[in-house]
Amino acid sequence: MTNKLSVTRATFDDVMVPNYNPAQMIPVKGEGSRVWDQAGTEYVDFAGGIAVNCLGHCHPAMVQALTEQGNKLWHLSNVFTNEPALRLAQKLTDATFADRVYFANSGAEANEAALKLARRWALDKFGPEKDQIIAFNKGFHGRTFFTVTVGGQAAYSDGFGPKPGAIEHVDYNNLAALEALMSDKTCAIMMEPLQGEGGVISPDAEFVKGVRELCDKYNALLIFDEVQTGFGRTGSLYAYQQLGVTPDILASAKSLGGGFPIGAMLTTAEIAAHLKPGTHGSTYGGNPLACAVAEAVFDVVNTDDVLAGVKQREQLFKTTLQQINEKYGVFQDIRGQGLLLGAELTEKFDGKARDFLNAAAAEGVMVLVAGPSVIRFTPSLIIPEQDILEGLARFERAVAKLAG
Repeated sequence: MTNKLSVTRATFDDVMVPNYNPAQMIPVKGEGSRVWDQAGTEYVDFAGGIAVNCLGHCHPAMVQALTEQGNKLWHLSNVFTNEPALRLAQKLTDATFADRVYFANSGAEANEAALKLARRWALDKFGPEKDQIIAFNKGFHGRTFFTVTVGGQAAYSDGFGPKPGAIEHVDYNNLAALEALMSDKTCAIMMEPLQGEGGVISPDAEFVKGVRELCDKYNALLIFDEVQTGFGRTGSLYAYQQLGVTPDILASAKSLGGGFPIGAMLTTAEIAAHLKPGTHGSTYGGNPLACAVAEAVFDVVNTDDVLAGVKQREQLFKTTLQQINEKYGVFQDIRGQGLLLGAELTEKFDGKARDFLNAAAAEGVMVLVAGPSVIRFTPSLIIPEQDILEGLARFERAVAKLAG
């Protein structure tokens, strides 16, 4: 039998590497959009594990898939394939532009694979001079050294020595700056179709179409990082499907597994052919447990009812947040798409987003930040309306205390 130790938040400081600073409470149970901590205190979950728990906590379809697969087969390695991986890949290719799928364990790994594939594609087709990757300031693409360098936030990439080269950045939504930087040396452009960590910033329609046209002009690949926006988060299976622009490579994770670690890179057959056997790999990527759970998530999320429901919930969130703001005047903007929403604080509260996060937790609701001045909401895609209203009522109490 397992000998379960008694642990508290103080245990974290004693045994964990201090790269995180978690909340003082420790969640121990979740059901739907509610969470309970060690003391039995209940919280409404608007954080969703940072846009991961797309079906909330312990959704029956996920629990059933995990239980059934857990009694069959856990791990094989990629010396062999497996049925859950093949079924999930078939469903993803049937539902998207892609012909081929590579499975990984996280969004960072999916983006790493996308970037390596783009470089290999360019090398094979055009030679070693075509290696420039362009991304956008305030972007976020993961924590590997390659992806954190491509992400446009120096605070995450500086301080670790020499960075991967031939990577440059321009401002999001600045098409002229991008065009000035591009040339025949450009291998790929990587972008989020809605910036998440950078402040929940939507792209201009002309900007996205212009990026696609520039990629076509200079024979560069367009990589969409849909780690946060994908799998129903914006009201379609993937955000690109609402933009009128199709990427060459797409990275998916977070909601893909609904809480079980999995990532995927999607691309065309022609591009995928450049990752020949031995060029890239993952010990756990595409394991039967993760793929079985992700398939169950896919079957729930990729339905008209759920995707339309995301849009309905978006409006309820925005309307209620506007009503709160009419009383307290703390937000200068409420923005985002689907259930990836951001409330930017006014100048009076500039830099105090974490204060709002902490105050909300004290009132029994879990939210996120997206930079120092934006409060982020990424709840379950199927969160009940009554949970939205209850959570926002608790959030309003937190706002009232901070607004004075």
